[in-house]
Amino acid sequence: MEQRIGSSSQPLEGAGFDPAFIPGLTSPASEEPEKAKREEAEEAPSADEVVAEEVVADEASGEASDEASGEASDEPSDGPVFEASDRRAKIVADHKGVRLTLDDQECEFRWDEIGAVETETARFGKRYTVTVHTPDRRWFPIEIEATARSTFKEWDEQLDAVLDAYFEEGDAD
Repeated sequence: MEQRIGSSSQPLEGAGFDPAFIPGLTSPASEEPEKAKREEAEEAPSADEVVAEEVVADEASGEASDEASGEASDEPSDGPVFEASDRRAKIVADHKGVRLTLDDQECEFRWDEIGAVETETARFGKRYTVTVHTPDRRWFPIEIEATARSTFKEWDEQLDAVLDAYFEEGDAD
C-alpha cells in the first residue's frame, strides 16, 4: 500500500488566516508550469515586430484621438445636472452618468451600468443618502451633509429631473 508523504489537506483560506482576504475575490494565481512559460517565450514577437506594432498603434491612436477630440463631450450638455457636495463627499449626475466621490476615492457609473438610484433622508439630522444600484445586485451609497433640511426637497427635484432625462429603465417583458 502506498502512503503519501506530507499533508493531504488543502491550506485554509479566509480572514482568520489571511488578513488581506476579501470574500468574492479570487486567490492569487499560482505559478505557471514550465511548459507554458517555454511556449510563451517561443511565441513572443521579436523586438523589431514589437517596435513596428507600437508605431502603428501610436499612429492609429493619434488619429482616433484627433477624431474623438472633435466630438468630445467634456463640454456640459444642455440637459439637467445634479450636483451636491459637502466637506468630504460629492455626487454629480449628468448626461455622462453618476459620479460619486468620497475623500480621495471616486467611482463613475455610465447610465447603462445603473440598475436604480435610490435616495434617503435621515429622520433626524441633515444627512442625504444617494445609493446607486447596479444590475448585478451591488450598491454604492454616499452620504452628503446638507446645510439645512430644506435642501433635501430641492435635491430630490434636481435628481429626479436628471433621472427622468437620462435614465432609461429596462422594459420587463
